[in-house]
Amino acid sequence: MKAKLSLRQIKSSLFQGFCLVTTLLAIMALGMILWSLFSQGLAGLSLDIITMDTPAPETRGGLRNAIVGSLIMCSIAMILALIVGVLAGTWLSEFGGQSRYATLVRFLNDVLLSAPSILIGLCVYEAMVKPFGGFSALAGAVALAIIALPIITRTTEDMLRLQPNALREAGMAIGASQFHTIRSIIWSAARAGLLTGALLAFARISGETAPLLFTALGSNFFSLDLTSPMSSLPSVMNTYAMSPFDDWVRLAWSAALIVAVSVLSINIVGRYLLRQPVSK
Repeated sequence: MKAKLSLRQIKSSLFQGFCLVTTLLAIMALGMILWSLFSQGLAGLSLDIITMDTPAPETRGGLRNAIVGSLIMCSIAMILALIVGVLAGTWLSEFGGQSRYATLVRFLNDVLLSAPSILIGLCVYEAMVKPFGGFSALAGAVALAIIALPIITRTTEDMLRLQPNALREAGMAIGASQFHTIRSIIWSAARAGLLTGALLAFARISGETAPLLFTALGSNFFSLDLTSPMSSLPSVMNTYAMSPFDDWVRLAWSAALIVAVSVLSINIVGRYLLRQPVSK
């Protein structure tokens, strides 16, 4: 009996040691990536980054048009995804139940959740770019919205399911309709979880490159026209990082640092909100 117990302890210690070593290796790899990102990215940061547009090779410039373009497309994408995703998640939680149609919707949402972003960009290209004969920021926003949609839908359904039925019964007991109960009570109680899902979806789409190459393409000029090509930080990173010009490479590192810090900040806020009681 003691021999068996000792053998189990040895196996447990070996497994714990293996987990510790792999964790340390992962942390070291992450630390090396962050060190390269900050050391290279900080060297290219200056006031020109937010005051000047992307330049021609070996000329002075910044990332103003790319930053504004990313904010515009991501904002439009989040508006579209939030409207459809919250309503879809609410229907799945409050009305669909375990019906065949709701099960089919959940399955398709899971498929969309794991779909490659480049495939989504190609589909939007065929639907919105090719028929209209040109790349556009609106097509890029739609592609990003499709990527964010399943995240918001799944989060909304999960957060609403966590709300106790006593809240629904209390709303019905005072004569409120089901719609009013969901809008005024259930959504309010789950607001922290819904906001977390929105932040995570925004973090997910803010660094996407492939769908924008098929839809918004990119531009070296400042533009607010949604029907024309528009620059973005991911597209600048993709183009400039592979260029032979040192000034473009520095801008690519700066763009990568801005995206990484933004995504990290959004994830930290999302994790913090996720820890808050969803019933408040």
